[in-house]
Parts: sequence; C-alpha cells; structure tokens
Amino acid sequence: MSDSSPPAFEKARSPGYLVNRLARLFANRLAAAIRPLGLAPAQFMTLLELWEEDGLTQAELVARLAVEQATMAGTVARMERDGLIERRPHPVDRRAQTLHLTARARALRGPATAAAAEVNARALAGLEARDGQVLLDLITRMAGNLAD
Repeated sequence: MSDSSPPAFEKARSPGYLVNRLARLFANRLAAAIRPLGLAPAQFMTLLELWEEDGLTQAELVARLAVEQATMAGTVARMERDGLIERRPHPVDRRAQTLHLTARARALRGPATAAAAEVNARALAGLEARDGQVLLDLITRMAGNLAD
C-alpha cells in the first residue's frame, strides 16, 4: 500500500510563507519608521497614491491599493481627522468626492519616503545591486502571476 499523504510542507522552501513573513517584517519596520511623523502604514500607502495623483476618489484608491471599501473608508476618515486630506465635491459625479492633499501631507512626502527608503535599504543590505534588481523583477512577476 502506497503512502498517499501530501509531501511535507517546508516553510523554508515556500515562497508564499517567506513573502508573507517578509511583508510582516517590512510592515513592522515601516510602522516604526513613520510613527514619529504621525503616520500609520495604511495612511502612508494612501499618501503614496495621492502624491502621485492628487484628487482621486475613495473608489479609485480602493482599486489601486486592493483593499476593502470599509478599510479605505476608515483610513480616509483618520487622514481627514489628522489634517492630511480634504474632501471636495467631484467635478462630474455629484455622488462622489475627490480627496486632496493638505499642505501638511505634502510636507511629509520627503521625510516619509526617506523613512521607507531606509527600511528598503536595510532589507537589501548585503545584496549586490544586480541581485536586488533581480529580486524586484521576480517579485513583480510573481505578483503579476497572482493578480486577478
């Protein structure tokens, strides 16, 4: 009688396990790095999108960040409370609002992205530049493989 049990799962050889662990480590380090700026990781990710294109709607942010509507609603409410964004009526759709950066949010761009760059540099420490680029290319391809 043959053994029909699945092969042993080796977390050290599992891309999903390792990337998930790495993502948690990145999130923890990023949170610590941007906390002195008064930012949380979800706010930082939202600001990255708005620094790239100010005036997005909440629905556009949900799509770009691949988060739940309720999660984004909470993040946007906290960002408005913290003086990072302001809501304005959408120029075409009366049911929607656009989200715009405040002067405070614009001023945080340099320090926040510098903090994130330091976390990235720490993660890539000891890797050759070419290895770092190969890693980014592979992660990008893997994400594309799993995207809807």
